Amino acid sequence: MAEGNHTLKTDFILSGFTDKPGLQLFLFVVLLVIYMITIVGNLGMVLLIWVEPRLHTPMYFFLGNLGLTDACCSCSIIPKALKNIASGNKAISFSECQVQFYVLCFAETSDCFLLAAMAYDRYVAIFNPLLYPVMMPKKLCIQMIIGAFIAGNLHSIIHMAFLFRLTFCRSNIINHFFCDIIPLFRLSCTDPYINVLMIFIFSGSVQVFTIITALISYLRILFTILTTKSKGGRRKAFSTCASHFLSLSMFYGSLLFTYVRPGLIKEENKDIMVGVFYTTIIPLLNPFIYSIRNKEVISALRKIMKRKIFFQKKF
Repeated sequence: MAEGNHTLKTDFILSGFTDKPGLQLFLFVVLLVIYMITIVGNLGMVLLIWVEPRLHTPMYFFLGNLGLTDACCSCSIIPKALKNIASGNKAISFSECQVQFYVLCFAETSDCFLLAAMAYDRYVAIFNPLLYPVMMPKKLCIQMIIGAFIAGNLHSIIHMAFLFRLTFCRSNIINHFFCDIIPLFRLSCTDPYINVLMIFIFSGSVQVFTIITALISYLRILFTILTTKSKGGRRKAFSTCASHFLSLSMFYGSLLFTYVRPGLIKEENKDIMVGVFYTTIIPLLNPFIYSIRNKEVISALRKIMKRKIFFQKKF
């Protein structure tokens, strides 16, 4: 219930990155460029995997779905931020807030499971290549993808349901550039203890499980690499796994810091800085980390480009 005579809030204001007018145009251009590169990179990767038969393998199957969720994450955040900067109107309704958080939570949770699945896939491929087709059949990959999306959907629904127990009668200014769940807790007139507990239980469980799976997989990969006699193969495998592990560290590190840390309700000055990593930087970098540096992807891209050039010359 509302405290005293305070009016319940149904609309909020996103504070954004800065209030300085001189930086608005710069921020708009930067965000627009990031958004365009992210969408083109991720959806382009999905299309390339779809049309190129050589990339119809478990690793690229997971990678294509990761591209979809990253594009989904970017679409849930950046267009609204661009609109707010361009119009100067930073208002967002509670229903819009719920939808934005639902899509973000779905995408990030699915990403956690997809990244863990990709790490396990690489472990099987490197540790036991002869049994790889048997241990990673197409049916199992589809089941893992569906499981990741179901987990993302259920995780989002749980937190969305608990949002309805909160009332907002204090300030309606969300100190963020998107509608995240933690800043909403800080504005609640209802004690958000149960909501925070649900985040620790469910978000913590998702992240701990997927982090341990990915960490064990990459540690086993590292051990296999170190025992490889071929220096060229060792260097190539180590370079690939190092870039993957860097991406995992940034992604999981930012999520853990945001949602599973002591005193997350009280500390708000670092929300925007950390939020930028898992909502904009990681979706931007993933196509480059997981595909552009991959020789198979580059070869497939060159093949398609040559085919297109030949078709244009012929007609």
